[in-house]
Amino acid sequence: MTELFTDNNKSGLTRDLIEALFPMFEEASAGAIAVDHESRITWINSSYSHLLGLGDPKAVIGKLVRQVIPHTRMPEVVESGKPLLLDIMEHNQQQLVVTRLPFYDDEGRIMGAVAFVLYDDLQPLTPLVAKYRRLHQDLAAARKALAKKTRGTRYNLADFVGASPAALEVKRRARLAAGRDMPVLLLGETGTGKEVLAQAIHSVSIRAEKPFVGVNVAAIPDNLLEAEFFGVAPGAYTGADRRTREGKFQLANGGTLFLDEVGDMPLPLQAKLLRALQEGEIEPLGSNKVASVDVRVIAATSRNLEAMIAEGEFRSDLYYRLNVLEIPIPPLRDRLADLGVLCEALLGEICDGLEIRGEITDAGVAALGGYDWPGNIRELRNVLERALTMGEDGGLLDADAIFKVLPRSGNRSASSLVPQPVRPLAKTLANAEAQAIEEALVASRGNRTRAAKMLGISRSVLYEKLAKMS
Repeated sequence: MTELFTDNNKSGLTRDLIEALFPMFEEASAGAIAVDHESRITWINSSYSHLLGLGDPKAVIGKLVRQVIPHTRMPEVVESGKPLLLDIMEHNQQQLVVTRLPFYDDEGRIMGAVAFVLYDDLQPLTPLVAKYRRLHQDLAAARKALAKKTRGTRYNLADFVGASPAALEVKRRARLAAGRDMPVLLLGETGTGKEVLAQAIHSVSIRAEKPFVGVNVAAIPDNLLEAEFFGVAPGAYTGADRRTREGKFQLANGGTLFLDEVGDMPLPLQAKLLRALQEGEIEPLGSNKVASVDVRVIAATSRNLEAMIAEGEFRSDLYYRLNVLEIPIPPLRDRLADLGVLCEALLGEICDGLEIRGEITDAGVAALGGYDWPGNIRELRNVLERALTMGEDGGLLDADAIFKVLPRSGNRSASSLVPQPVRPLAKTLANAEAQAIEEALVASRGNRTRAAKMLGISRSVLYEKLAKMS
């Protein structure tokens, strides 16, 4: 069969063939138009003219097609000589599904092009569009699942949620670290998001296409750490595999090695790690051969390394090697302004794939703000999950739902609440009343009868005030 639209064959659709097919295409379409080799309109039928709101079709004959239809790709078809069989064109807030075909003279020269509007409404294509969207969602889910099994990353900088000055400073330093191929030390309590930040730095660095390998030093027994880091040569010890076992340095070669809880590393291994970082070489356990490696190290710890150095528990030379760019990550209690956006993001993740939509009220966020969060964001996620599980309001979390699952210890004192700026007296009194009610609810753990007694008002008055606050 002859190929109609190749670079070597310009015969294509002739004008005679187009004219023979035209009545059938015109009848089946919602509009039709033809242009010459200069992309000037030579013909347009009345249905297309009406669809475009042009009035008399004869008024546009001879005009450049883009003067009449700004978003058309007809000139592209005329210039390339190749058809655009299916396209969605927008015109005056309409979405038109169109097909465009060039046609030639007997000598293979382009004479112009024709276009037909297949659909003037996307509704008939809804099943196809819905299927495409489902496939796209399935692909995104598959990629996320694959990232968990491979040496890729799941997080980027947008996954470190927060807009408070403290959170923005963390992101600023992370972007700085991503642009420079140097060791980074992340300092922060457990649950603050150190691995999220490490993956985010890697994902936008020059090593983004290379492996990201993480190892939790605290989770591996001391006697296995050396093999975990540097690998094992065949037959290195009795019962060892006869094949070479690669260590984390080899797996991360060319990419990023994330050392979580590096402060728990024993001193003997610290010396070997320092040598590997300085020389760019490792020696697998039981081997006499040295292997070159190229890794960028991001270390993290929840411990005070400077105090450990003073006590002889951590090598100062390794500390200086790791701490080229330091990023302190504040605990959640120091950035309570981010509680609202954090809850929104975490509830979105928790409810992904479920039939409920998790939301939290302002009173619920205020109740969370009265807690000290020793477990940070990890603990916040746990509280939200438990509140959703035990909730009876279809995914809506208010103060009562939060108090039911909030740990009893760790409440913040009233003196730690941020003072409000000076406002008109009426507004100041209203804010003070609302704050007093919130503090009473926190102190009574949501028991409204007890809160009313503490405030010196009746329960009915408390309910009235709560209704005005909502």
